[in-house]
Amino acid sequence: MTFAIDAALAELSAEFELLGDWEERYRYVIDLGRELAPLNDDERSDDNKVRGCASQVWLVTECVDPDRLTFRGDSDAHIVRGLIAILLKLYSGRTRPEILAFDARAAFDQLGLASALSTQRSNGLFSMVERIRKDAAGL
Repeated sequence: MTFAIDAALAELSAEFELLGDWEERYRYVIDLGRELAPLNDDERSDDNKVRGCASQVWLVTECVDPDRLTFRGDSDAHIVRGLIAILLKLYSGRTRPEILAFDARAAFDQLGLASALSTQRSNGLFSMVERIRKDAAGL
């Protein structure tokens, strides 16, 4: 059911493994964030803002079809933009059931992000995940 997300996670995990230490991995995460297409001013609305993040974070959810969602996002912080890019690699283009079945905490443990991020950044990351899950659940 979650093969597509699992494949994306395996790819990210392999990329992280190639990088030696966390300094290199942080640079890689920041580089991922630089690849994000910026949101326009209208998309940086209060409705798209993610609550629970120390940085400014916006997520735009779009329905490709009744069951498949795509996500776009942006932040005012470089590392957070990179974390958004990771979330988009995992979640964007997936079906609602895939999104809801995916264990984000286990994924971030596998990538080593859970232990490498500050508590504040981890909380923000999981606020973004909860927003994605809420949108997938249709709430």
